Amino acid sequence: MQRIFTLLIILSSFVCLNASAQVLTQEDSLAAGLIYKQQATVISGYGEARYSIDTKRKSAEANLKRVVLFLGHKFNNNISLFTELEVEDALTSSTGGDEGVTGRGSISMEQAFLKFNLNHSTYIVAGLFIPRIGYINENHLPTTFNGVDRPFLEDQIIPSTWREVGVGLYGQVRNIPGLNYSLALTNGLNSEGFSGSTGIRGGRQLGQAATGLNLGLSGSLLYYTGNFRLQASGYYGGSTAKEKRVADSLALNSGPFGSPVSLIEANAQYSNNGLTIKAIGTMVNIKDAQAINRAFANNTPEKMQGAYGEVGYDLFYRQHHGEKAFIIFGRYEYLDLGASIPPNGIENDANQKQYIIGGITYKPIRGIAIKADYVQRITGEFNQSLIVTPFPQQIPYYTNNGFINVGIAYNF
Repeated sequence: MQRIFTLLIILSSFVCLNASAQVLTQEDSLAAGLIYKQQATVISGYGEARYSIDTKRKSAEANLKRVVLFLGHKFNNNISLFTELEVEDALTSSTGGDEGVTGRGSISMEQAFLKFNLNHSTYIVAGLFIPRIGYINENHLPTTFNGVDRPFLEDQIIPSTWREVGVGLYGQVRNIPGLNYSLALTNGLNSEGFSGSTGIRGGRQLGQAATGLNLGLSGSLLYYTGNFRLQASGYYGGSTAKEKRVADSLALNSGPFGSPVSLIEANAQYSNNGLTIKAIGTMVNIKDAQAINRAFANNTPEKMQGAYGEVGYDLFYRQHHGEKAFIIFGRYEYLDLGASIPPNGIENDANQKQYIIGGITYKPIRGIAIKADYVQRITGEFNQSLIVTPFPQQIPYYTNNGFINVGIAYNF
């Protein structure tokens, strides 16, 4: 499997990329400078709902996964505002009309930043924004990816949607057409939220009142040429989100890059005449995992890695050229959330995962997607020493399980 990961990294490093971004929403139009009126306010949004069947447990779940409302404003040709309010899982709490119903959802700001255009090819963002890391983090409209759920790698290893408060510089290299870059400085992660089963996902601070001096530095190169798109990005940041006296008591480094987390990823995409091929590989290193485990007993791994490849073909492309689509696709993902475990960590073979996904995406018009897929999940055995709830309350774990999913998504 290490060979597969290496192969995908090499593939991502040598394929070159396609040249123009799609304008799918009013938010895209504002970002691309296509809103010409001064003092103009635009409304946009997206959402998705899903129904999933667990074939082994003989259970099902219906869920309004998320609804997002975008509100943007163009002050003038140089300054614009971007905000997104997201509701996940429909209900956040019980209300007067819903006695006995407890919500498990959340309301959060997905972004809230100002964009300052320095010239026609360079701009700065400041506020709560989403750095350019992987495919899905920055471009996560549910109508733009195949599968009812987002790729598992870009949920469990790259913790999309990963947004933080900071400042970022974006631009194009004038002497190399199609080459774009980004560089961002944000607040860092909180290692208290790390875990062996979810990696660094629980460590995102997401614009909340982040404490500590820790910072995160991220950057990317994105290149388009012909039918190809290539991207490489990286992140390096501290994860001790505690003031110095607390960090000292936990024997953690409280500096800006104390308890560092590094992430690298590379991806490539080829699109031509209805055929799309994607590949991505990523690796996360947590240098001080042993100290983090000693402080928080959260079984943080030292290393995580993963890769996936996807092939999709639009049967309607020759007739409708993307205005209407019927895509059949297949994707294979490999994830190892415990590629390296510190001496005080606990091995769990269930964190070695393979996903085989196949399905369809039907788009009757732009902005609407009707999806169906089948997911086969294959993992190692779950470590029984990690079970907290004893039998008979213990939920059975299946190393080989299948899921049938259907969903609908929109954007405008």
